Formats: sequence, structure tokens, C-alpha cells
Amino acid sequence: MAGNDHRIGLLYALAGFAILSVGDAVVKTMAGEWSPIAVAALRFTIGAIALAAILRVKEGASAFRPRRPWLQVFRGFCLAMATICFFTAIFFIPLAEATALVFVAPIFTALLSGPILKEHATRMTWVASLIAFSGVLVVLRPNLADVGWVALLPLGSAMFFSAMMIANRVVASQGSSLSMQVFVAGFAAPILIVSAFIGRASGIEALEFGWPSMMVVAKCALVAATASTAHWLVYIGTARAGAAAVAPMTYVQLLVAVIFGWMLFGDTPDLATLAGAATIIIAGLLLWWSTRVKPAKISD
Repeated sequence: MAGNDHRIGLLYALAGFAILSVGDAVVKTMAGEWSPIAVAALRFTIGAIALAAILRVKEGASAFRPRRPWLQVFRGFCLAMATICFFTAIFFIPLAEATALVFVAPIFTALLSGPILKEHATRMTWVASLIAFSGVLVVLRPNLADVGWVALLPLGSAMFFSAMMIANRVVASQGSSLSMQVFVAGFAAPILIVSAFIGRASGIEALEFGWPSMMVVAKCALVAATASTAHWLVYIGTARAGAAAVAPMTYVQLLVAVIFGWMLFGDTPDLATLAGAATIIIAGLLLWWSTRVKPAKISD
């Protein structure tokens, strides 16, 4: 029974990570229809309202009072910035390449945990980091030449996502998983709304937007629904199989991104890009393996 539960947990996590890339593909279909920042703002506004309604029914009004509000604001800010960077990136570069670059997030988390959480960075952490960044250079090669600085946005997304993950560790015991989702989405939404209007006022054509069409609203609602479903599936999978076992399942996102990029947008990554993506994945798996075998020591 325990073995079956473990395998079922892995399948839950696998499905959850795959669904995340489905949402990313839907976002990419809106390129040219609306501002990427406005898309992010509408997606998180819909998600925050829906999650808040569920939290109110399940846990009552008291669940909406965070213990450390400024830390929750920081989580929301990091999520907002990570989303802006990623949504903008996939409007301009192939989905598979953007997804591959975001996979350096675990490397950033491991490196930042030292100075912020006082966790000891192992030798393997530095080795994995060097391997990952060599893969990043390979993946960036064609995109940086084609679209310029926009190709660097997935790395910005990975940095902000890593900062959010570190903050998540600090607040892990300060509420239910649902309330943590509500807080991060609830604080991210207004930040994204303000950012969308700042973008519109900047005069940058790609960031201009008007009233959304019903199709854009429907797609944003779909992305909110798929993301919430994906996070729920990953949570169930982690509860059944354990975080260490589930961690490598995240790389199914890249496979799904490649498939959708090819089927929907005609993006076929070249061999060099695939090699760079594989290098990043190998680095992440090495980091996961070393952490699983021998957890990092925490200094006094």
C-alpha cells in the first residue's frame, strides 16, 4: 500500500507540473492581443478572488490575518515580478527556451540560502551552479542575438521566484497551504495592476492595453484555474510521495513546453538549445541528488 501511495503521489505531481506548462502555452497565445503585464494582473486578480472565496468558506475570516504581513507583501512582490518577467519573455521568445532558463531557479535558491538563511553551500552546489550557467549561455545564444535583452527576462523570473521560495521557508508554519496561496496571490494582484498601468503610461507599444476582449478574459480565467489545479496536484503529490521524490518531476514542464511550442507555435528548438536545456536539467538533478543524500548543514 505504501508503494502504491508513493507512485500515485508521483503521478499527481507529474500531472501538476505538466498542467503548469499548459497555462504557459495559453498565455503565449495572447501575445499581441494584450499587454503581458495586464495579462498577469488579470490572471492573478481572478485567482486571488477565487482562492479567497474558498478560504473564507473553509477557514473563516480569521484566516485572512497574516502573522507577518510585510513578509507576505514581499512574497507577493516577488511573485509579481517573476510573473512579469516570464509572461513578457514568452511573448517574445519560444516557450521551451524560456521554460528551460527558469529552471535555474533551484540553483539561485541554493546560492541565496547561504547569505540569507545562513545555510552552508556545499561543494556540489557550486559545481551544479557552474554546470547550470554553462547551459544558460547555450540556451541564450540564439535568443539574445534575435530579441536582445528580453531574452534575459527568464533569468530575472528565476531570481524573483528563488527569493519567493526562500520567503516561503520562513512563513511555512504560519498558516495553511491555502492561506499562503491566498496571501501571495492577494498581494501580487494589486502590484501587478499598478505595474500594468505604469507600463501603459511608459509609451512602450507592447505594454499598451485597453478593455480586454471576452476571449482574453476567458484565457486568463483558464490560466488561473489551471495554475490553481496544478499547485493543488503538486501539493497532494508532495504529501503522498515526499518533497525529495517529487522534485525531479518538475522537469516534465520542459517536455510539455517543447511539445506545445512545436504544435501551437511552430517553435522547434535546435540541437544546441536542447543540449543547453539538458545541461540545466542535469545541474538541477545533481543539486537535488546531493541535497537528498546529505542535507545541507545549518550554521549556528
